[in-house]
Amino acid sequence: MNVHMPEIERFPSRDEAEKALELLRVWAGSASDVEISDLDPLISRLVPGQEVSNYPALARAYPEDFEADEAYKASMPDLQNGPSSLIRGAKQQIQHVGISNFRLPIRFHTRDNGDLTLETSVTGTVSLDAEKKGINMSRIMRSFYKSADETFSFDVIERTIDAYKKDLESFDARIQMRFSFPVIVESLRSGLEGFQYYDIALELVDVGGVRKKIMHLDYVYSSTCPCSLELSEHARQFRGQLASPHSQRSVARVSVEIDCAKSCLWFEDLIDLCRA
Repeated sequence: MNVHMPEIERFPSRDEAEKALELLRVWAGSASDVEISDLDPLISRLVPGQEVSNYPALARAYPEDFEADEAYKASMPDLQNGPSSLIRGAKQQIQHVGISNFRLPIRFHTRDNGDLTLETSVTGTVSLDAEKKGINMSRIMRSFYKSADETFSFDVIERTIDAYKKDLESFDARIQMRFSFPVIVESLRSGLEGFQYYDIALELVDVGGVRKKIMHLDYVYSSTCPCSLELSEHARQFRGQLASPHSQRSVARVSVEIDCAKSCLWFEDLIDLCRA
């Protein structure tokens, strides 16, 4: 009767390991870089002359069949979510850290022309506790995209800021949305009409649980240079010389804190107040 004994798992001896290493060195000495990389890039360190190399020869061709499956994603390093013991240097709180000027089309209500879809530049920041190493900035964008299909108002911005404060476990947060708002304006003398674009920003600031809703308007207008005016008048009075003061482009930056519980302040309302 034949008795099959189960194979007993054992570790190779040192002599066997030395023979295997010698065989691997012989193979690596005649193999190409591509063959070595396909088997294991670390084998390149066994090639004579590369014993102290700390950087193996890597494959130059991108593998067409590579797929980042769940197992591969799980193996990737995540320094942000690692232990706080990995922080080097002084542990200091950061007031604002985030992402600036990512652009997407946003739909806004208007007073006179229904809804308008405008290219909008978004800046989102959060505070960073001293015990944290950083933030995943793409989370700010992903939080924003959850509401990007809605017609925007401060209520939508509040839901967005709630989402990314929760995602990033932050105390303070800020969102600012900047866009160029078109308005048909009548000329001063001819009565003709044309588009004028006004830079507007909606900002929601959350500090210590207290929120402020602010609308900013950069109102561009023409003004007379006071220095040029005085010099022109001096030339007229003292030399009888005709002189004309020149105009200059000026910007009035108007910021208004919004109380949404009261009547709505439209973009056009703020522009009209500046034009009055």
